[in-house]
Amino acid sequence: MYVAEKIREPAQINAVALKAYARVADAWGLSLKEAAGLADMSESTWKRAKKPDFAGELTKDQLLRLSAVIGIYKSLELYFSEPLARGWFTRPNTGPLFGGNRPVDTAIDGGLPQIMAVRTYLDALRGGA
Repeated sequence: MYVAEKIREPAQINAVALKAYARVADAWGLSLKEAAGLADMSESTWKRAKKPDFAGELTKDQLLRLSAVIGIYKSLELYFSEPLARGWFTRPNTGPLFGGNRPVDTAIDGGLPQIMAVRTYLDALRGGA
């Protein structure tokens, strides 16, 4: 039996990723500056990217960032109850990756490697690593 594979255009992938990321940023209450920094965009680009008709292209780094952040969100939702899951990323954390800083700040400062480290850390907490 032959199964047709649905091929997605880059514009479709970008639109889905940006929509999901915008929902995560809203759920966490990220500021415009935080959401833009986490996505490695300027604030003006992030404002435009949130709109459904955004025609700009995302770099591979930006897509990986958005994907990893969405994964972090999902891990938090699975691991913690809602109030803690929604606030964890923006609260100071004494865990080994954060040194008393907020995970969002370390992720912005450390870029994609730190975002991936946070994702791996949370997956390990859930027993997935």
